[in-house]
Amino acid sequence: MDRFAYACIEDRPRLRWPNGARVALLVVPNVEHYEYTPPPHALRDPWPRTPHPDIVGYATRDYGNRVGMWRMLDAMDRHGVRGTASISIGVFDHYPEVIAALEARKWDYMCHGVYNTRYLWGLPEDEERAIIQDCVQSYKRHTGRDLPGWCSPALSNTINTPDLVAEAGIKYYGDAGMMDDQPFPLNVKTGRLLSLPYSVNLNDAVNQRQGHESEEFARMCMDAFDTLYAEGGDQARVLALSVHPYILGMPQRVGHFDELLSYICGHADVWKATGEEIADWYFANAWTPMVDHLKAREARHAR
Repeated sequence: MDRFAYACIEDRPRLRWPNGARVALLVVPNVEHYEYTPPPHALRDPWPRTPHPDIVGYATRDYGNRVGMWRMLDAMDRHGVRGTASISIGVFDHYPEVIAALEARKWDYMCHGVYNTRYLWGLPEDEERAIIQDCVQSYKRHTGRDLPGWCSPALSNTINTPDLVAEAGIKYYGDAGMMDDQPFPLNVKTGRLLSLPYSVNLNDAVNQRQGHESEEFARMCMDAFDTLYAEGGDQARVLALSVHPYILGMPQRVGHFDELLSYICGHADVWKATGEEIADWYFANAWTPMVDHLKAREARHAR
């Protein structure tokens, strides 16, 4: 299957956000649970630093749910930004105080698997389907709502993941989000699925591993916003910021996160949106024109 059709952004139907916004700001805090002693996985060891348990690795990440999350919430509240949590579904059971805080703020969720130490790589289709269905059912049990989004744990997708996510009735998908600055229809076997921008370039964890300080990370995000904002006057864009409470929620870093949000939200024509809000708007206003555009392009190139 040709999963990702091609469409040059210069030739697409014009995309406009509500009230003529140039940029949809999508802040994606990764709210994760890492197991202290995870089961072995054939393709990746979640804790490669030492023999298990890796207390340094575990404790570093658990800081986010204990402390960092609350600083991040304060910063986002100051600027009226609701998050789209890329959330391990196990967080609903392990950290009820975190969930209560997110629910009180009406955050959105895209499921990040069960735990961020349980990968999808190498799973047979039936096992992967069972995991996705279990996440959907767990979310429904905890919230009474349908799960709107999916982003695989550690982005550990398989060739079947988009089909299984669409089959489960999930609207939007983050695993392919690096390919575009706009939402984009994906080809799936049943139903429909929207790829939502999700950045590994504007991702604090990736930048930390590359040696970039938080001040530099914030500056990169501002520079990206400036470009997207200028381009968004003609063709609306999404700025997706992937952040982690155990990183930007640290006392020496959270000020840079606050400064970043202040800069972006100080501009007019910025839509502070959640993933589901973007997906619903796109389905209602842009999905059909884009699908028709892709069909016409395919017909032209088939001649």
